[in-house]
Amino acid sequence: MSPQNTNSSNPAAVIVLAAGAGTRMKSRLPKILHPIGGISMVGHALAAAHGLNPERLAVVVRFERDQVAAHIAQLDPKALIVDQDEIPGTGRAVQAALEALDAENEIEGTVVVTYGDVPLLTTELLEELTATHQKDNNAVTVLTAVLDDATGYGRILRDATDGTVLGIREHKDASDAERGIKEINSGIYAFDAAVLREALKSVTTDNNQGEMYLTDVLGLARNDGGRVAAVATADRWQVEGANDRVQLATLGAEHNRRIVESWMRRGVTVIDPATTWIDSTVELDEDVTILPGTQLHGKTTVARDAVVGPDSTLTDVQIAERAEVTRTHGSGAVIGEGAHVGPFTYLRPGTVLGADGKIGAFYETKNVTIGRGSKLSHLGYAGDAEIGEDTNIGCGNITANYDGVNKHRTVIGSGVRTGSNTVFVAPVTVGDGAFTGAGAIVRKDVPAGALTLSVAPQRNDEGWTETHRPGSISAAAAGKSN
Repeated sequence: MSPQNTNSSNPAAVIVLAAGAGTRMKSRLPKILHPIGGISMVGHALAAAHGLNPERLAVVVRFERDQVAAHIAQLDPKALIVDQDEIPGTGRAVQAALEALDAENEIEGTVVVTYGDVPLLTTELLEELTATHQKDNNAVTVLTAVLDDATGYGRILRDATDGTVLGIREHKDASDAERGIKEINSGIYAFDAAVLREALKSVTTDNNQGEMYLTDVLGLARNDGGRVAAVATADRWQVEGANDRVQLATLGAEHNRRIVESWMRRGVTVIDPATTWIDSTVELDEDVTILPGTQLHGKTTVARDAVVGPDSTLTDVQIAERAEVTRTHGSGAVIGEGAHVGPFTYLRPGTVLGADGKIGAFYETKNVTIGRGSKLSHLGYAGDAEIGEDTNIGCGNITANYDGVNKHRTVIGSGVRTGSNTVFVAPVTVGDGAFTGAGAIVRKDVPAGALTLSVAPQRNDEGWTETHRPGSISAAAAGKSN
């Protein structure tokens, strides 16, 4: 059957194959749900497919069906979930998807088939595949890659005259001459829908594996007079799949290398790309500086002239211009313009640090709003609290927010100065301009401008060391001083 001409450059449908069990991953999590760069592998596949702007999108599932389907529905509620039946093989998976798509409205035009475990595949390469397929009026166009070592892959057999694809020879069946071919089959295709529909009727499970092979469609289409061609890419990473943890890590490292390089080309300074990890979902401005050992995850954003690192891990953290974040672990936090955080700081969700503020060394914060110019410099905890502007929280201060059953809130005003080792026993409010003395335990509200002290008389028991620790180093030192 000859392919049908269409006027649209967008494919009529994309079918994503995501039914495999992925047993080599040795995980309770389905293979295609394993993340790379903060996005599941199938999430990457769907993103590449969406870039084609197809009229329809179908995903074929089977292993851990409900879990996979729920994840896909979160990513794309409009995607058609198709269940593969007991008949194994990629040919049957595509046939099931085509039948489901046709049930709503018979597909005409180009159908692109790709996989849920090929995370580095880009929309641009799929666009090239689709454009070539339609321009040349092909029945089938296969995406291929050229590998230095093609061991184990199916080889592309081309016609020496016109370069069209004669077929695909699996490695185990190839002759010595055919094994010298470096062009391999990726398993990613553009089909004419009518050709695909008709050819699949003739694909059987009469083979050693007892599966319906999608590759059989190429020979059937060619025998029926259709043109079968290939688009070759020199970028092998785009067609690499992850079948085990080793391949997952390898693909993850390559994905990260590309992400980091992309940001550097867009004006971000990355001092050590080898130790910097940036998720696909992170956003960075020009003139951001990333120091070694930094990991940026989730929806983290970093604005112009901010410096992050070294040795910092941030997830869903918003960093404003000129802020500096040093040796910090944080999530769900907002860091204001010109603010300073770290080193050795733990930012928990709900932390909001105002412009020119500071959260310093060995500080933990949670669900706290800190006003402009306020400083929590060292050795403390602030949780379930609100702190005004230009307030200085002394060393060793904590908000005692938990009574064993409920969390309570501390409110500290603007212009407050607190002495070292102050404890705020929530719920408590400290007015603007108030002071606390060293070691104060604040159990009651403090009026604006007041000084709060927890005073106990100091008593010196002279001679105590020599009496109670005789023979010790301390006693000897005390004796020399007396």
